[in-house]
Amino acid sequence: MILWFHPVAGFSTALLGLSSNPLHPRSPLMVPASQSPSSPPDHSGHWWNRTVLGAGLTSALADFCYESTTVVLPGLLLVLGIPVALLGVIEGIADMIASVTKLAAGFIADKLGHRKRLVLCGYLLTPLGQVLIALAGGWPLLLLGRMVSWFGKGLRGPLRDAIVIQSIRPETRGRAFGFHRAMDTLGAIFGPLLGVWLLGWSQAFAWRDAAGPFRLVLGLSVIPGLLAVAAFGMLVHDPASTPNPALRLLTSLRGLSPRFRHYLRAVGCFGCGDFSHSLLIMAATQLLTAHHEPMRAAQLAGLLYVVRNVVQSLSSFPVGVLADRVGPLPVLAVGYTLGATTALLVAAAFAWQITTLGSLVLLFVIAGVYMAVQESLESTVVAELVTRETLGTSLGALGTVNGVAKFLASTLVGVVWSTLSPVAAFGLAAGLMGAGTVLLTRLPRRP
Repeated sequence: MILWFHPVAGFSTALLGLSSNPLHPRSPLMVPASQSPSSPPDHSGHWWNRTVLGAGLTSALADFCYESTTVVLPGLLLVLGIPVALLGVIEGIADMIASVTKLAAGFIADKLGHRKRLVLCGYLLTPLGQVLIALAGGWPLLLLGRMVSWFGKGLRGPLRDAIVIQSIRPETRGRAFGFHRAMDTLGAIFGPLLGVWLLGWSQAFAWRDAAGPFRLVLGLSVIPGLLAVAAFGMLVHDPASTPNPALRLLTSLRGLSPRFRHYLRAVGCFGCGDFSHSLLIMAATQLLTAHHEPMRAAQLAGLLYVVRNVVQSLSSFPVGVLADRVGPLPVLAVGYTLGATTALLVAAAFAWQITTLGSLVLLFVIAGVYMAVQESLESTVVAELVTRETLGTSLGALGTVNGVAKFLASTLVGVVWSTLSPVAAFGLAAGLMGAGTVLLTRLPRRP
């Protein structure tokens, strides 16, 4: 039997509190939390515990570190003479490295029961990657630095999420992950803000190299990256995780339920259009050069990215609360719809040369809302579809599908942009994201 709901209609029904939806957490078709094999032990404490707070603080500091790279990277590539197509390839390769690492890290954690030490190693690799990017004089070292950072991101992501999931009750997952993503995005707000301010402040100095201001931002970003490692080590408690030495990767993957496989197909299809937002910043930079000189356009594009992150931070917790009340799948479908809308609007901006700052602000606001939904709820849905014993592997599989898809998306958008046009590139992205949304709405009912 196939479930169908129109994203907008389903969302409206959810807001009215109708519980006939089989995906609703109080529906008779849903397994009670106490009987769910993926449920953690019943914790009597509030969802906002030391582990959730520590994971959120760590993510805020880590994002402060590497999101400053995201906002200055397009400008650095421009002054180094690296073409747009290479930015897409670099971001895509970095995402692919992270995705493969996520699956391996999740499986190793399920097999050996060790998670916290791997997460700490992952957070330590981020500032190391920043140092390599700061030293880059061309694309090879820049690519290496991005790969090192994203290897660390892949190593820590699913294991950190598994720790958070097992430290809270199932009925508060949305709130916990909403809070975590809000904290994560706070770092993504202040990191780029400081980066943009430093780019302007550094103009008062005489630089031999036009890339000097960008290197300054990257060098200073190492400090919060090291603080993130310290915060996770001191604050986060990893709940007991039973080792499973007999676990085999291929056997675990073959044993994933049909519903979870369908969910991965939907995530993968959407992800094939979900391009890196470094390309969104690049798009804004190019559009703004119609009225501003290149450095000013880069600064304004960086501020637009900050706007996106502010919206994402403010939206994440309300999105989590709503998902706890109505179920995460309908809300995630609406978020996917907004993602496709974002890509369509970028294509329209290039097609009709919409270069006003106000129009671009609206575009980045919509992008912030869809990112809040996507990042808060994709892992939450996984926890409802799999058993506790394979939670790490399943989260790793989600990360792998996302990463491979985003590699294809960033590479595809960058190449089509360079060889055809930005209208064709972002139009194609919108079509793939829309197809993923349709697949998500057709997720089969729970047996």
